[in-house]
Amino acid sequence: MEPNFTSMKQLPDSEKPYEKFLASGVGVLSDAELLAVIIRSGTQGRKSIEVAQEFLAQGGGSLLNLYGLSLDEMKQIPGIGTVKAIQLKCVAELSARIARTRYQDRISMNHPKTIAGYYMERLRHEKQERLIALFFDTRCRLLSDMTLSVGSETETQVSPREIFLAALRHRAVQVILLHNHPGGSTEPSAQDDAVTKRVLECGALLGIPLIDHIILGDLSYYSYREHKRIID
Repeated sequence: MEPNFTSMKQLPDSEKPYEKFLASGVGVLSDAELLAVIIRSGTQGRKSIEVAQEFLAQGGGSLLNLYGLSLDEMKQIPGIGTVKAIQLKCVAELSARIARTRYQDRISMNHPKTIAGYYMERLRHEKQERLIALFFDTRCRLLSDMTLSVGSETETQVSPREIFLAALRHRAVQVILLHNHPGGSTEPSAQDDAVTKRVLECGALLGIPLIDHIILGDLSYYSYREHKRIID
């Protein structure tokens, strides 16, 4: 009886990602070959590299499918079951955490670019807006962050009361707001302006100032502070 899957052992050496890696390094592997190493085996009549190629052809047609495709959508691809879909999602999460770790020690309250860089991979693939509050101490060190709300694709609701109760719990003396725009544009909306104004006013009354409000798009950001719409 013929086996119901095709493994990379059945590929000629010149086509095996493992052999290519050992001979020339990971940099020579294509996106499909990198995924084939994770997928490991295909289905009857299809090699793992072919499964990987079909995976890449879905949706936007790139490695961003690791973020963009849901678990169920991945499982619709022949050769990808629940376990492989979970493994692929874990690869995506690892890559996001690695990207954040690179920026973790560089976060500076006074430099919005460092904050945007830290949160970019975490939020740029989100399909809904997520509003996060960042809490800082007197030495401008990041104490903690907290997701305040998850909204629809176009808006996020927020209560200044919730923000400053959390700030008091963390013993924070300064706050920064950060949220993503799923559409990719970083242009502030009228609602963004209204939220910023309310939080700014409440912070001034409580003595816990809002230092910045940062909007993340696709590999770009907007800082109210850099645009001098929030001034110390």
